[in-house]
Amino acid sequence: MGLLTGKTALIFGIANKNSIAWGIAQAFHEQGAQLGFSYAGEVLEKRVKPLAESLGVDFVEPCDVSSDEDIAAVAAKAQERFGGIDILVHSIGYANQDDLKGCYYHTSRAGFHLAMDISVYSFTALARSFQPYFRPGGSLLTLTYYGAEKVSPHYNVMGVAKAALEASVRYLAADLGAEKQVRVNAISAGPI
Repeated sequence: MGLLTGKTALIFGIANKNSIAWGIAQAFHEQGAQLGFSYAGEVLEKRVKPLAESLGVDFVEPCDVSSDEDIAAVAAKAQERFGGIDILVHSIGYANQDDLKGCYYHTSRAGFHLAMDISVYSFTALARSFQPYFRPGGSLLTLTYYGAEKVSPHYNVMGVAKAALEASVRYLAADLGAEKQVRVNAISAGPI
């Protein structure tokens, strides 16, 4: 019997067998968690579904995290399937490659908005949609990086996004901790 036996965990952001989210999924599986995965688009579906099958995960849903409707649909399906959520992992970050090159001040307005929407706001949107379904004592987890605190070459707009994500963690922790006794944390994994 593992530490997560009887717990339900949803993981957003598995990209492939080398992603941190996949390592989290494997560890949760080893500790007995019931898992659900989400993916964005057909390319990731082809990578995520075989990984899900390898762990016996059959809740695998598409979700465009820039769409509140998609997030709400996955939340409703998860509630119907699992009856409640104990853990939600947000392992999502994206920026246009052009906005990671050269000087930060070359970041385009559209690129800034995209990085903030996908990398930061999606965490808040997931928290809002899943909040009614969190069991007391649950956990909302995201991944950050050293580039949120110190300038990291070629990280540019993602460093700014990760700093905003870390601020979001603090505000969500205050809200969800008081309302639902849900812990909200960020892990900075370091270089891999």
